Order: sequence, then C-alpha cells, then structure tokens
Amino acid sequence: MLLKNTLSALTCGLMLVASGCGPAQPAGSGGAAAVDEHGHDHADAHAHPTEGPHHGDLIELGNEEFHAEMVHDAASVTIYILDGSARNLVPIDATDVTINAKMGETPRQFKLAASRQESDPEGQSSRFTLADAELAGLIDDEAAAPRLSVTINGNAYRGTVSHHHDGEHDHAHE
Repeated sequence: MLLKNTLSALTCGLMLVASGCGPAQPAGSGGAAAVDEHGHDHADAHAHPTEGPHHGDLIELGNEEFHAEMVHDAASVTIYILDGSARNLVPIDATDVTINAKMGETPRQFKLAASRQESDPEGQSSRFTLADAELAGLIDDEAAAPRLSVTINGNAYRGTVSHHHDGEHDHAHE
C-alpha cells in the first residue's frame, strides 16, 4: 500500500512537470514583440523624442526626468522646460537659466530670463529667453561646448546643448 501511494504521488508530480507548468511571466515581458491584451504594440514605449512641441532641439536633463527644448534664430535663444516625455511644459520657480559656453579658450555665461507664458502659474515660468546674437552663434559651434544649467524643484540639472541641422538627431546619453 505504501509503495502504491508513493508511485501515485511520483506519477502525479511527473505529469505536473511534463505538462509545462512553469513560472508565470511578468506583465509586459511578452515575446519578441511586446503586444498587450488589446493588440497594441508597446515595443517602443520608451522611444526617445527627437524634437520638442515648438520643433526645437531637445536637451536631456537628468535621466530623462525632464527635458529642455531650445529654439533659436540668428539673434535670440529660447529655452522651454518640458517633462520627461518632452511633450508638456513644466513651469518652474527659477528667474533664469544659464548656458555656459566657450568662446575660444574664454568661458562665457549667458543668463536667459524667465519669460512667463499665459498658462504658467504666477511666480513660475516654463519659458526663458535671451536676445543675444553671440549666444545664438555659439549654439552652432561645437567647439563652444554649450551646456544648460537649470534648477528644478530644488535640484540642479545640466544638459549638453547641441543644435541639429535638417532634422538630424543623435540621442546620446551622458
């Protein structure tokens, strides 16, 4: 009787293993193409945005916690502070943001003043501007190595400013 019970238990255990029971896969770990139960493909849910809502160049701040969007012409530079998706404006309480650059071997610092938009709460701004042809020219000069410095919610962020002509975009991580 003991042998019969032992053999029955062993047989049941082997059948369980042979039937393919295995650990459940965590949600979102689906096969090669991550498709949810509704048939939507989310394979590039973490796709990097290539331009901001104003069609400017993006500057990564933190580990994509925030972005800044830079729009410029020959005479001025505008920076917009955006969320991690680079789609939505983020008003901050800073009175200015700074772009540091080199002019030859001489370091230069440019302060872009807050330029509050109508949608920004009182005392905050998501837009910062400076009418300065010298800065606008340095943005296109790789040797100038321009970097944006901004404080958001008490945390300092720095990001590399790079201008991409004709829609070129190389999303390099620091």
